[in-house]
Amino acid sequence: MSYQLFTSESVAAGHPDKIADAISDAILDALLEQDPQSRAGLETIVGANHIGLYGEIKSSATVDFESIARKTVASLGYTNPEWNFSDGSPVSVKIHQQSPEIAIGVDHEGAGDQGMMFGFACDETTELMPLPITLAHALTRTLDEKRENKDIAFLRPDGKSQVTVKYEDGAPVAVEKVVMAVAHDEDTSPEKVRQSVVDEIINPVLTSYGYEVDAKNIIVNGTGLWHIPGPDSDAGLTGRKIVVDTYGGYARVGGGAFSGKDPSKVDRSGAYVARYIAKHVVAQGYAKKCEVALAYVIGRSEPMMKAFDTFGTETKTKEEIQKYIDGLIDTSVAGIITGLDLRRPIYSKTTAYGHFGKPDLPWENLTT
Repeated sequence: MSYQLFTSESVAAGHPDKIADAISDAILDALLEQDPQSRAGLETIVGANHIGLYGEIKSSATVDFESIARKTVASLGYTNPEWNFSDGSPVSVKIHQQSPEIAIGVDHEGAGDQGMMFGFACDETTELMPLPITLAHALTRTLDEKRENKDIAFLRPDGKSQVTVKYEDGAPVAVEKVVMAVAHDEDTSPEKVRQSVVDEIINPVLTSYGYEVDAKNIIVNGTGLWHIPGPDSDAGLTGRKIVVDTYGGYARVGGGAFSGKDPSKVDRSGAYVARYIAKHVVAQGYAKKCEVALAYVIGRSEPMMKAFDTFGTETKTKEEIQKYIDGLIDTSVAGIITGLDLRRPIYSKTTAYGHFGKPDLPWENLTT
C-alpha cells in the first residue's frame, strides 16, 4: 500500500444492483435446495416498474422464478407501488436451458468458463479484510438494520456509503471522510436526516472499530435529499457491483462477477478459494498481506495459473509459503466444490455487504 488515502464504497441491500443480485442468488439457492447438481448462470435486470430474468440453467428442480423474484423484492422493502418499483411490478422470464457446448465441459468436471480470479487478505481488521471496505460495509449493514427494525422510521430502502482511510507506512491510522446517501420520506428535513445518520449509524460504527471522524468531514445526501429509492431512479443489473462485492478496489478483481452462478462457474468458486488461501496465509502469520491469483479455461479442471504475492510482508520464504498453499486445498474445479462444500443453498447470504469477511461462509473458515 503506497497510497496515503484510500476510499472504498458499499451499497445497501435495496440498491438496484443488489436487488438484481439478490433475485439471481435466491433463484440459484432454490435450484440447489432441490437439486444440488444444478447449474445456473442467471442475470436479473431491474428497472422502472419492471423485473427481467435472463440466463441459463440445467437442473431437475421445479422453481417458480416469478414468485421468487417477487418475494425477494418484498423482503428488501419494495412494497410501495408509488415508488414505481415493487413486488407487484411486471416480471419477464427469459431463462433457458444451458448450452450443450458449455455443459459438455462441465459434465467432465471442467470449469464452466475461462477467466482469472483473485483473492486477498490482510491484517488490517479482525476479518482479515482491508479497513476501508470493512467500514463501508458496516455502515450500509447498520443502515439497513435501522430501517428494518424501524429504529430510524423515515428511512426507505436503498443507500450507499463511502469511507476514506488515511495510511502511514502502509498501515491505517485514521478515518478521514465518510459519505452516506440514504433514501427517506418527504416529511423529514435534511437536517434531521443528517443528525440521525451521524448519531445512530456513522459514529457508533466507527467507534466499534476504534475510529472517529470530524463532523465537517461527513457528507449525508450530497444533493440535499433523496425520496424515491430503487430502480425507478437507477436501473440495476446482476454483477455490476463486483468491486463492492470483493475488496473495495484495494486488491485486484477478476474478470467475472459472482451472483446467479453455481460453483461450476469458476468466476465465483475460483474467487472464493483464492480468498480462502490468502486468508489462511495471513492468519498463519506467514505474511501481513497476501493476494492469490488463479486462472482457468473452459472444460479443464486444473487452473492454468496459480500464483501469490505477499508484497514484501512475508515472514516465511516464498518456497515455504508455496508449499503451504499447495497442501491447503485442491484447486481443481471438483476440489474447490468438494473442499468448500459449495453445492448448498448458501448464496443469498452473499448478496449484500460483500462476499468476504463474513464468518458463516465456508471460504472464510480457518481450518488449519
